[in-house]
Amino acid sequence: MKPYLTKTPSVVKFIFKNLIWDFKTEDKEVFLTFDDGPTPEVTTFVLDELRKYNAKATFFCIGKNVAKHPEIFKSILDDGHPIGNHTHNHYNCKEHKLDLYIENVLLAEETILKYNPKNQVQLFRPPYGRISKKAAKTIKQKGYKIIMWDVLSADFDTSISAEKCIENVIKNVKSGSIIVFHDSLKAFPILQQALPEILKNLQNQGYSFSAI
Repeated sequence: MKPYLTKTPSVVKFIFKNLIWDFKTEDKEVFLTFDDGPTPEVTTFVLDELRKYNAKATFFCIGKNVAKHPEIFKSILDDGHPIGNHTHNHYNCKEHKLDLYIENVLLAEETILKYNPKNQVQLFRPPYGRISKKAAKTIKQKGYKIIMWDVLSADFDTSISAEKCIENVIKNVKSGSIIVFHDSLKAFPILQQALPEILKNLQNQGYSFSAI
């Protein structure tokens, strides 16, 4: 696994300031996000935990997973959580030509709108956090805001413990932080233990959980 940072450095945010890494806010609030779903059992677990804390989150969905599990996708919408585009096939921007990458983004949008026709998809997150300048420019021209993150939980890393995942979030969070989790099968063993503790801890610190 390639090395990663659990806290996005200020210099990275400055260099790529056309992307959204966090939010300026006077309120004590954080922005929970979940990538890669909808996924049977996992997304349902996440929704159940969020309800316990009256928490809102933003779900960056893979188009093919929406097509496979429309009933779970509908559950996300029914709970009032906004949806983001995460490409149709979890494409890594660095591994695909620009036209094919954009085509995959638009295919995801088409699929999402099929099951959520009332709301235009306006949020995009590139899989793996990798996006070229040309791809970012094109996607923004299509009306998207590109959402990155301030805090990476690393729930996808099977070599760490749930305790480490909890520490990654609690140690690095601040008001306005965008936090990344994954409602995927790979992340579930860690997420299942870590998410309840993180929600409890942050609420005890006085944070509220807002949607993007």
